[in-house]
Order: sequence, then C-alpha cells, then structure tokens
Amino acid sequence: MSDTAQRIVLATRPTGEPTAENFRLEHTPLPEPDDGEMRVRVLYLSLDPYMRGRMNARKSYAKPVEIGEVMEGGTVAQVEVSNHPDYHRGDIVLTHVGWQTHAVVGHRQVLRRLTEAQAPISTALGVYGMPGFTAWAGLEEIGKPESGETVVVAAASGPVGATVGQIARLRGARAVGIAGGAEKCAYLRDELGFDAAIDHRAPDFAEQLKAACPDGIDVYFENVGGAVWDAVLPLLNDFARVPVCGLVAHYNDTSLPPGPDRSAALMALVLTRSMTLRGFIQNEFSARYPEFLREMGRWLHEGKMRYREDIVEGLENAPEAFIGLLKGRNFGKLLVRVSHPD
Repeated sequence: MSDTAQRIVLATRPTGEPTAENFRLEHTPLPEPDDGEMRVRVLYLSLDPYMRGRMNARKSYAKPVEIGEVMEGGTVAQVEVSNHPDYHRGDIVLTHVGWQTHAVVGHRQVLRRLTEAQAPISTALGVYGMPGFTAWAGLEEIGKPESGETVVVAAASGPVGATVGQIARLRGARAVGIAGGAEKCAYLRDELGFDAAIDHRAPDFAEQLKAACPDGIDVYFENVGGAVWDAVLPLLNDFARVPVCGLVAHYNDTSLPPGPDRSAALMALVLTRSMTLRGFIQNEFSARYPEFLREMGRWLHEGKMRYREDIVEGLENAPEAFIGLLKGRNFGKLLVRVSHPD
C-alpha cells in the first residue's frame, strides 16, 4: 500500500472553457483519522456538469471551490482505516470527498453504506444516486407528468435525462429525448424505450422536434438552454411545467449572448400560457430521498430502469474527462475509476 495520496486541486479559475492548466495534480502524505473518524480510499469519482459553476468565484447556490482546494464531487469509497465503531475496514460507502484518492471522514459525512446486493456500487453516483434523484424529484415535484402527456428532456442520453425519460414512460407519458448524434438517439429509442429521439445537431432540428410533438409539450425538463430551448419554447402548451435543472450550453459563457433582449417575450408567454418555470437543486427535496431509493430500487430490481456508464480509468485523467463532458463527449454517466475495491 502506498504511503502517499493524490488529489487534484483548482489551480486557476477558467475564463470560458476550462483547460488542463486550471487543474493541478498534487501528492500528499496519507491522512490519519482521529477518534470517531475513518480513512477512505476512493473507488469511483463522479464527474457532473454542475462542477463547472463551482470553479467560478461568483455567488451561487453553493460555495465555490477556492484556488488550491480539492475539486469537489461525489465519490464511492472503501474504508481503509476506521476509528469509528459502526464502520469497519472494507465497508463501501457513498461520500463526497472530491477529486482525490484518499480522505478522512466522520460518520456524518457518510451518505449511505453500499452493498452490491442493492445495485452495482457505481450506480450510487448515477441512476441510484444524486443524478437519479435529480430526475425523480424534478419530475415528481415540478413536472408532475400525467398519463398521455408529452415530456421532452434535453441531454437525454446523460444520467439525468435518461432517467427522466424512463420515469415519464413509467408514469404513462410520452417521452421525447433530445441528444447529440445518431448513436445517442438510437440508444434512447431502442434501449431506453423513448417514443422519439431528436438529434439537436440536425439542420432541421426544430422541425423534427415539432413533428415529434404533434400535441405540443406539457413538461420540458431543461438541462441545456441555448438553441434547444429556442426550439422548445414555441411548442410549450398552456399550463406547461418546466423544471430547470441545468444550462450546460451556457456554463462557459463570459457575457450575455448577442441579439435583442427576449426576456419580455418570454415572460409574456409564461403569463399568457400559464406556464410554470421552476429552477431547483435536488437537495431541496432531500426529505423524499428515502422514497426515491425505495422506488428506484424496485425499478432496478424489476429491470424497468436501464442505465449506461462511461468509465475513465485513473484520477489523473479526470480533468480531460471533465472538459470532454462539457462538450458532450461522454455517453452515459461519466465516472472516474480511481481504484479497485479490495
């Protein structure tokens, strides 16, 4: 066993798209736990679009990562040394220790104890964890799809979008996914059972989306913004619900987009169509997390929920993988395998 740990810290704040120079790999001595603490070794690191916002200094819903701090992120880890009576060497836990190989945590920092009997441990960072809960809570609390309604979701081949579409189908609604490329669209239709899948790169994307939604759109789960939102907006029905989960098309913006200010036109549509636009962060609904675990666990057990993982090997490759994530290069839930369990 090595006596050193590795971590990736924020070296500089990006302007526009992140680059490799914004990250720094450091080597540190292995941390030692005090009484009531444990040292964990990270097995999987989750890479998610929200991390781009944490690299900025501006005010947001969460504190930004400071220069020199470990990049933040969800992790599945294995207990290596325990000074806590309830945890033992070898236990696998869901934690949030960020981009590093080892960390010291207290029991309050353990989000869940994991076993392969529930589901593969990697799913605790995807469909059976924060991304899955984001999809479930956004639909349950804001989207509220009813049988026969049309639900459209952007970034539909990603962990949130893929789950949104499948839940919509389980609730009896039509699911229309928007993704980048023929392969991802085929995956949505052929493997996940979406009713339609539209390639946002197609020159006639807006026309294809309109044809796929002949009765308009009742729920639009927003993950992207940009040109996708422009195509969706005219199709929203009266009383449409729009859970706003992410705006990945704008995360690297350094100024407002060019063109006239269209906020007045948007607000007019919100008013005249009695629409609901509601931004949310998944932890707002944390009281319902146990309910999500029960329902998602049942769906996974019964084979009603499918998922795909895109696994990158080695912590040192996290920056490049994250940069690719923001450009849509991943296919499925993006994870970094930092180490293997004992």
